[in-house]
Amino acid sequence: MSADMTKTATDDNSDGMSYLETTRTKLVTIWLPLALICFVLLFPFYWMALTAIKPDHQLLDFETYNPLWTWEPTFKHIQKLLFESNYPRWLWNTMYVAFAATFLSLICSVLAAYAIVRLRFRGAEVAGGLIFLAYLVPPSILFIPLSTVIVAYGLFDSPLALILTYPTILIPFCTWLLMGYFKTIPFELEECALIDGATRWQILTRIILPLAVPGLISASIFALTLCWNEFIYALTFISSVPNKTVPVAVVNEFVDGDIFRWGSLMAGALVGSLPLVILYSFFVEYYVSAMTGAVKE
Repeated sequence: MSADMTKTATDDNSDGMSYLETTRTKLVTIWLPLALICFVLLFPFYWMALTAIKPDHQLLDFETYNPLWTWEPTFKHIQKLLFESNYPRWLWNTMYVAFAATFLSLICSVLAAYAIVRLRFRGAEVAGGLIFLAYLVPPSILFIPLSTVIVAYGLFDSPLALILTYPTILIPFCTWLLMGYFKTIPFELEECALIDGATRWQILTRIILPLAVPGLISASIFALTLCWNEFIYALTFISSVPNKTVPVAVVNEFVDGDIFRWGSLMAGALVGSLPLVILYSFFVEYYVSAMTGAVKE
């Protein structure tokens, strides 16, 4: 009887997906939407790359020259960006601040998420909800009081100012994400470790963290991306040109009043986005699996 039921279930599943078998249906339901999504997502990168290699006289003359192609590519804008400006220093500042703030935020988020999910103290659920609500506070409101604190402690115009303020927007979301992922780890593993005499710290470092690697990678990518693209704090707390990050420096240094140097602007945006694109391409599977585990909870 079980074999008959399995066969019936298989037949039902095959019948349910049979509408995807015809070529015309696949074209309409799969390939056409996929092509449209890819076009929408990849066209900005194509436009940035095209603008970065266009000669100056073709950047705004769309009547004489094809706006979507150029037959006279030049690397003058990229050369000027990398060798005639402080862009390498700005890129280093961005990487240094992003990685340091991400590392600091992950430490705090792991401890907070594990305490809320596993220690079961009174008010744990309320604390988790309040932490996530803190993420919803817009940075445009927080940067005003934070600027007073930064100036009072003598951290103005220093990368340390960004490293210490970025966790205010990173820790709430990372904690919420890791809470959802920690809940997917069976609690029986910890019970067995407690019976064997393991401490909470040993359980966290030797059992929970190795099993939560996809969640940690997902939280790291999110935090790194947010730090990399952050603009308001970097604009407010950093004033000197050598200490600026890429999002602020590119806008400030390649815009002279009402004159936009589009070639250098697009070259800076393209080069600045490549590290994140490479990072996502390597860890996209971990990112999706962790987000799926968090949403399930």
